[in-house]
Amino acid sequence: MIRIRDVVQKALATGYLSVEAENQLRYLLTTRYDLEDFNAFMSLQEAAMTGQVKQESRERCGI
Repeated sequence: MIRIRDVVQKALATGYLSVEAENQLRYLLTTRYDLEDFNAFMSLQEAAMTGQVKQESRERCGI
């Protein structure tokens, strides 16, 4: 099964978070996850806030 850290790693490597990946993260965050996954998600949040990772969903709506 895919883990939060796997989705985050791909987004950080590409600098892009697709809508599909966002949906995967939403689902994965409703399941049990460990501290490493939580920390990875927080890293992704910071990268998105600082512009290091672009979000497809925000580009679509012009944010």
